[in-house]
Amino acid sequence: MQRARPWLDPLFVAIAIGLYAVDQLTKAWVTRALGPEAERHSVQVLGDVVRLSYTTNTGAAFGIFPNQPIVFTLIALIAIPTIWLFNRNMTPRTVLTRVCLGALLGGALGNVTDRLRLGRVTDFVDVGVGDLRWPAFNVADSAFVVGIFALTVIVFLLEQGRRSHQEEPRGESRYA
Repeated sequence: MQRARPWLDPLFVAIAIGLYAVDQLTKAWVTRALGPEAERHSVQVLGDVVRLSYTTNTGAAFGIFPNQPIVFTLIALIAIPTIWLFNRNMTPRTVLTRVCLGALLGGALGNVTDRLRLGRVTDFVDVGVGDLRWPAFNVADSAFVVGIFALTVIVFLLEQGRRSHQEEPRGESRYA
């Protein structure tokens, strides 16, 4: 008989809270140091390639679908409990899947906090060369995108491993 999983997963929660805190602290610093009231609105980190530049976003990650704050607030408010339930019920549940899902939760919480508090998200990581720039992003965007990408790869690899293990004849090695 399989035991029910607890509702509180310390690793998942720690990753989510840690990323949420870093996201909110970096946004507060950028707003103070580079925001509308600051003397300058951008600083170079690696020449022109990586800059910290204060900007805001009413759309989704990386500035896509602008001027849709209510839509993305609702999506995030649905995503947050869904991510929590997915973490609780995912099979197989590994340290890596829990870390990825914690990153998704931390990212979703970081941006939904901005949307609810400000009606927009603060972005500041500005990458590119000259006028060829990637849309500005923040820690929450990065956590969410890296989390979903890594989770997809991990689940795919776990499924491939499960399939190859099932297909291998018993007692024989595929390397014989």
